[in-house]
Order: sequence, then structure tokens, then C-alpha cells
Amino acid sequence: MNIAKHIARAPHLQLNPVWLALTTILAFPVSTLHAEEHSHTLDLDNVPITGNPLGVGSDDMVVPVSVLGGRELSLRREGTLGETLNGIPGVTATQFGPNASRPIIRGLDGERVRIMQNGVGILDAGSLSFDHAVAIDPLIIEQVDVVRGPAALLYGGSAVGGVVNAIDHRIPKESLNGMTGRGEARFGGPDNARNGAAVVDVGNGTFAIHADVYSRETSNLDIPGYAVSKRKSLADGEPRDSKGKGKLNNSSALSNGGALGAAWTFDTGYLGVSYSSLNNNYGVVNEDDVRIDMEQQRWELAGEVRELRGPIQKLKLRMAHTDYQHVELEGGEVGTTFKNRGMEGSLEATHIPWANVNGVVGYQFQNTRFQALGEEAFVPSVVTQTQALYVYEELPIDRHKITFGGRVGETSVASSADAVFTQAFNNRFNPNSFALGGLYAIDDAWSATANLSHNERAPSYFELYANGEHVATGQFEVGNANLNKEVSNGIDAQLKWKANGHSVTVGAYATRFKNFIGLFNTGNEIETEPGTFVPEASFTAVPAMFKGLELEGKFALNDEWTLKMRGDFVHAKDTRNNEYLPRISPLRLGGGLDYRLGNWNARMDVLHAFKQNDVAENELKTDGYTNLSALLAYKLPVKYHIELFAKANNLLNDEIREHASFLKDISPAGSRSVLIGARADF
Repeated sequence: MNIAKHIARAPHLQLNPVWLALTTILAFPVSTLHAEEHSHTLDLDNVPITGNPLGVGSDDMVVPVSVLGGRELSLRREGTLGETLNGIPGVTATQFGPNASRPIIRGLDGERVRIMQNGVGILDAGSLSFDHAVAIDPLIIEQVDVVRGPAALLYGGSAVGGVVNAIDHRIPKESLNGMTGRGEARFGGPDNARNGAAVVDVGNGTFAIHADVYSRETSNLDIPGYAVSKRKSLADGEPRDSKGKGKLNNSSALSNGGALGAAWTFDTGYLGVSYSSLNNNYGVVNEDDVRIDMEQQRWELAGEVRELRGPIQKLKLRMAHTDYQHVELEGGEVGTTFKNRGMEGSLEATHIPWANVNGVVGYQFQNTRFQALGEEAFVPSVVTQTQALYVYEELPIDRHKITFGGRVGETSVASSADAVFTQAFNNRFNPNSFALGGLYAIDDAWSATANLSHNERAPSYFELYANGEHVATGQFEVGNANLNKEVSNGIDAQLKWKANGHSVTVGAYATRFKNFIGLFNTGNEIETEPGTFVPEASFTAVPAMFKGLELEGKFALNDEWTLKMRGDFVHAKDTRNNEYLPRISPLRLGGGLDYRLGNWNARMDVLHAFKQNDVAENELKTDGYTNLSALLAYKLPVKYHIELFAKANNLLNDEIREHASFLKDISPAGSRSVLIGARADF
């Protein structure tokens, strides 16, 4: 059963998302809701990190971690995963228009940022091309863990930049006796959004069932001024109105989806399964007549058994089978089809303490088959198989601790020959990674963490085998089947202070790549059609250095007022010629005030991105911007946890262009706007 398609056929759901999000849950009898017993607001200061096998909190990790959940996540949601997380220290977004935006962590994107759903890779085609949306809708996410820095040991061999783990609770993991859920609806914003979602869990103490459904519809994005930047207009010698003014052409979207899950819960664990379906149809803003029509079906199996006897205390299993496909519609006709089908899973065993050392050993595997079919297919059909063994150990010493991790893996990437790609290849790699870290508690308020890491990443299929015009980036991309595994060494350190409701974290990092695999312009042009030439870019391994700073702070001024601040800076160079690497975010500084009084909450936030002058060859500079936003929320004095809110964004109506975006000079962020919404928990 394709849940999303059934939703699309239900006119009352699509035309009235308020009822989709709210009426479903509010229609239940009051006696079954137990609203006061089920609160979904999380204490974000020390939330358990779902990806950490020992279940430690964010304050106890030796690598930087940010967690969003509950009310904070609900109020922060945007149309894409990348924009939802954009602004977290160290995190920017690819921003390929308003509908396709992946997170960038510390200047690293693509395969180096591993995006997971419930601890298992999403297996879409998002890392292949910046116009491919991530197959996760933020409306359904219950929590997001963002691990910054090398995280390859526990999450997968490619996670050199970091990990984004989206948790949706579609498989219930705890005993539930009764009913709980949430609903949400929102309207407005620069894209005239009409969004709604509803989530319900029902259980009898032994068995629990989960159901969720959502719908999202947006119009073309309102923008301040012209789509084309002044710099690009001057460089091309074309007037700015060539791509329109006030509206971003072909930026509308319509998506919907849903899921069913069930689990058997018992005192020492759970076992469950879920099925989810996603549909997403959206415009590609750099081509006026091209839309992407995406579908994904995903089955997940998860289980855990605790309090085992013998040397193993706990076993944890996670598996997912994904069937992903999207077609690129050109003038309504099918152009190129991308498919990715595969399975990924892991099995973790937590052992009893040995000489006071706690830890896990695990096995992870992935098997995917990718296909690109059509005139614009610039990569061949590829089968990728990976497997790895990993270990993670912690040694507590009083209030301090030492951590160690290691991962040994094997990856094979095999392409198929066809009429376009006439030669088949089969590459094998053995990436191994190691890390040594520590946490030192200086006193009750101060602590310091440090992590040393050695990381190895197998090249992806498109880095190895690409050979064709990539319309989304406007280049003829050429892979290199002789690439070796990417090797890097890094150090990450943080100084933390926390006392009396205040907290400050200052971090610094440096990662040196022996052979950073990047897409570099060769200076050549390729004739793709008679009289049509596009620049050639090849995947090349170069020595590189990434380093940066991150800052985050919170100060409780009194019972009503809280001051927040944040900032980040990335510096990245190709060290063979001391040239800057492309699409690196500039220095950003931000802060905000939060006011709470009774049922009222008001916020004002500002983020300033400085001008980016440190650019790569053939890359345009980017002007700075200031994004001033505000929020007003009110909790209704009723039994249910119902909150009304209004969000205003880009109050200065500034021309916001993210330097990390491929389309920064033809696709700015939205203009000044107001979005109103309602959320309910029970």
C-alpha cells in the first residue's frame, strides 16, 4: 500500500491541512488523551544522543554535538532538512533553491556528511547532485542529532565531515499504555506554505502502533529584488531582469507522505517494524521547465534486548530497505530517471565493563544498486557494497574519561557497461579509521574535551565513474577510476563552561587531507551539442587543510529573559598551491533574546554573515547579509498542549545569498515574510 498516494487522492486532506494536522487528534475523547502525562519537550542541554551506543548525553560527548527536539525543533522547522539546521554553529546548507538543501558541516558536504534516519542511511540520490532533495521531510522528525567533525567510527566510513541523524519514532521503543501524539499546521512564509502533519501512537502496554501523515504545498518563492546577483550580471554582461524580479521562477513544490509502524515492547527491550512512503514534486530553479518527481518507499526493522547474562549486556539491531526513484520532467516529459535500491543495517553488542572500560562492538553493512537512465545520465549503473567492524570504548576516571574507537572496512564499487558508458569498472577499497579522545572536568563548571582522529573514506561512485554533462552544476563532470581512498587526520577541541543556567562552548578544529577529492575546473570546454560548449570539471585528489572556530553561549539574565549567542568560521585551502577551496561559508556571528512570561514566549534573533572574499578560481565573491527574525508564541490555557505561533523572517528584507550554494548568484533566499501556525501535543 502506498500511503502517500492514497493521501494525494484525498482532496479534503490536501486542500485543508489544518484538519489534517489538528482535527485528527482533537477529535479523540478527552478521557483517552492524558494530556498532562505526555510532554514532548526535551531538555536540550543534555539530551541522550541516539547515535551513541552508550546512551550518553550531549554534554558528555568528546565531539561537538547539537540536538534539536520537541518544541524547539517544531518552531525551527523549515521546508528542507538543510534549512532547518542552517545556523547551528558549524552547519550551513547547499540551498539549491527552497526545495533541495542538504546540510554542510564545517565546509564539507556530499558524501562526507552522512544523513541518517533512525541510525540507518537514507539511501537516496541527494549526494549525487545538489538539485536532488533529501528524502526526509522535517514535518515528521521528532529529534535531530548533529555530530560535527569526524564521526566515521560509529556511523559509516564516509562521515568525515559529520553526521545528521533524523529520528522519527516510527518504531515505538518504549511501552505505551494509552494514546499519545502531536499535530501541526502552518501557513504563510515567503513561499506561501500550506503544511500540516499528524502523528499518533497507541498501545496497550505490550504492543504499540504508530501512524503519521503529512502534506506540504508551496508556491513560487517571494524574493527581495532580482533573482540574479549584481556580480553575476556584470560578469555575464546581461541585465538582472533576465531571470525575473520579486519571484523565483519554478520554485513551487507539492509533497506528502505517511507511515505505519508497530512494535512489541517488553521490560528489557523491543522489536518492531515500520513502512513509510514519500512523494515530492518540485521545481528546479535553474531550469524554468524542469521539475523533479520523487518517490520513496522504506521498510525498517529495529530491535533491542537489554540485561542479558554473560559478557554481552545488550544487543541492538537496525535495518532498512529503501526503494528510491525520481524522474526529471522536462516540459512535462520524462527526461532522466534516477533509481537507488538497497539495504543497510547494523548489529551492536554492548559488553560488560572490563577493567572499568565500557563499550560496544558492531558490524555494519550496506548494499545498493544505483541506476541513471536517460539523456542526461552522467554516471553509469553502479553496485556498491560495504561492510565494516567497529569498536567504541570509554574509560571513566573519576569525573574524567578517555574514549577510543576503531573501524575496519571493505568497500567495492562496480559499474556496468552500456551504450553510453562502454567500459565497466570494479574498484575495491579497505578504509580504516581510528580516534582517541578525552574529557577532562576542570571543576564543577569548567570542562575540556579533545579528539584526535585518523579517517579513511572510499571514493563514491560518481567521483570514480562520472562522465557527462551535469546540468544542475553547468559542468561536464569527469570521474577518475584510479582514485585512491581519501585520507585525513584531524584534531578537535572544546572548552565548556556551565553554571547557574548559563553555558558557553568554544571549539576549534583542524583537519588535514592527504588527498581531498574535489571537483575542479580543468579550463577545458566540452562540446555537448553542435555549437554548445560547457566547462569541464574533473574529480581530482589534492592536499587540503580545513580549520575553523565555533562558539555557542546561553545566559539566563533572569526568570524571563535569556540571551543567546553563536558564531562559526571555516578556512579551507588547497595546500598544493595555497588556493582557497570553493563554496566555503564566511564568518558568521549571531545572537538573540528569548522572553517568557506565563503562557507567552517572544524571541528576536539576528545572524550576520560577513562578505566572502576568499574564493576559488572562477568563483564570484558573495556580499554579506543580516537576517533578523522574530517569533511570538502563546500556549492556550486548555487541557491539551496547544500552542499558537507566528514567525517573521528576514525582517530587514536583505538579499540573502549563501556562499556555499551552487546557485547563490541566481537563487537568493526568501524575502520578508510572516508564517503563522499551531502545534499540539498530547
